Amino acid sequence: MLAEELQVVDANATSWQAVRPLLTVATRLEQDETYVWHGWSKGQLATFLQQLPTHCTLVAGVWSVSEEKQLQEQLVLSCICEVAHGEVRSVRTFAALQAKDIPTIEDLEPGFEDAAAILRVVTQTIAPVAWAIFTDKETWDEWVYMGNERVEDKAELLASLARQGRCVLMGSQTHHSAL
Repeated sequence: MLAEELQVVDANATSWQAVRPLLTVATRLEQDETYVWHGWSKGQLATFLQQLPTHCTLVAGVWSVSEEKQLQEQLVLSCICEVAHGEVRSVRTFAALQAKDIPTIEDLEPGFEDAAAILRVVTQTIAPVAWAIFTDKETWDEWVYMGNERVEDKAELLASLARQGRCVLMGSQTHHSAL
């Protein structure tokens, strides 16, 4: 599931703080076959990763409304996982893309134009995007944290959220029936 030599690209970026706990959980899932975290298990994640193209990326962008900034939407989680041969080889945030042709982290918006720019830069600089999710924090939390100590059908939950218009799924694999 995780490569033996996992590369963390921008661990000093402020945006890394939101990704770090998820990587900690992934490491625990990797080490313990029986561990289930909010409905996620090593087996279901490994199966998902094995079904991906040989070299690709997974992208997540999550926004929240900031009341301090007059209800402006603010990026609260950004993550790009590079996957090769069914293993996550590198993890970075959108901060690693800032020298490229996208707005700054503070200026990124949850709209199609910025999402398309992110996907274009990720594809050009890392690998093609197999799956990307762009959503609000409430939907992200429902998908990621809903569940308990038994394995949940996270793919069906995500598909349901997408059908409700609560998130946008993009990438080369979205036309497949993996969800």
